[in-house]
Amino acid sequence: MRNGFSLITAILFIVLVATLGAMALSFSTQGTKQTADIYLQSQAELLSRSAAEMALLAISAHDIVAENKCINEVKFSYPNNADPIFDVSVELQYFGTNTLPANCDTIYNDLQTDASDKTVLMDVYVKTVANIATEPISIHRRTLQKP
Repeated sequence: MRNGFSLITAILFIVLVATLGAMALSFSTQGTKQTADIYLQSQAELLSRSAAEMALLAISAHDIVAENKCINEVKFSYPNNADPIFDVSVELQYFGTNTLPANCDTIYNDLQTDASDKTVLMDVYVKTVANIATEPISIHRRTLQKP
């Protein structure tokens, strides 16, 4: 009777150790996936800030009056190679004092002060291209800027 009891105890111990090992492996795998997702999420947020600054730079380099047109959208992929991770789109809408060209996407074109002329409302969208993360990452950031 003693041998039979020892055998049952040994089998239960092996099952318990195997269950604990499987749980540890599952938690480790889940933690690795979450770490990768958090990294990509942080990268997308930083990329949205950089995209807004890049759009401001494009607006600053563009002479609205001389060329008689506005920049309404800025698009690019990151990284700029054959396999991008993120698609970035910056949509621009302008506030003006009836001096903006006709092709400008305007929100309000009847401002009374020149100080707010050509103020830009930016909608920045950052989305993953491939299925890199466990869930698709999509960031939207809205900001109001004066170039």
